[in-house]
Amino acid sequence: MPNSNFIFPDIETDRLKLTNLTLDDTEVVFKHFSDENVTRFMDISPCKDRSEAEEIIRFHIEDTGCRWGIYSKSDAEFIGTCGFHCWSQGEQSSAEIGFDLAREYWGKGIMQEALMPVIDFGFQRMSLDTIEATVEQENNRSINLLQKLNFVREQELRDQLIYYFLLRERWGLS
Repeated sequence: MPNSNFIFPDIETDRLKLTNLTLDDTEVVFKHFSDENVTRFMDISPCKDRSEAEEIIRFHIEDTGCRWGIYSKSDAEFIGTCGFHCWSQGEQSSAEIGFDLAREYWGKGIMQEALMPVIDFGFQRMSLDTIEATVEQENNRSINLLQKLNFVREQELRDQLIYYFLLRERWGLS
């Protein structure tokens, strides 16, 4: 159940603006998730119609976390999404981070630029103790990104996925 009292603000970096996804984003989300390159390592198939894009947005609106749409500041182009889901609050607070990026923006440091303030927000404003991530074994770009961001890989696979985690202390916060 979402925490309706918690505010997930827009986040800006040098090149990017991250804003909460809403149903107003259905068209750009549909176009983005229709690309099989974007969904290749995700647990969804490429969108075939706008109702599937609405479903994706509704899932994130109704979840306990947040999904930001990533926009390029230079041309206001929608280029991907990132955010937290499965936010578990309690004695040990955790959430899973997820991210995706349009193919033409791969390899430009954009997702690292987006995730650094998102992770910071998770630890500082959401009071997370742990941020988790799951990655398919063949998704080398995401594996490399998580390692650059100081995530630790768990040794054993679960459901053929690689599990990563990042502790608050490892991010430089205590």
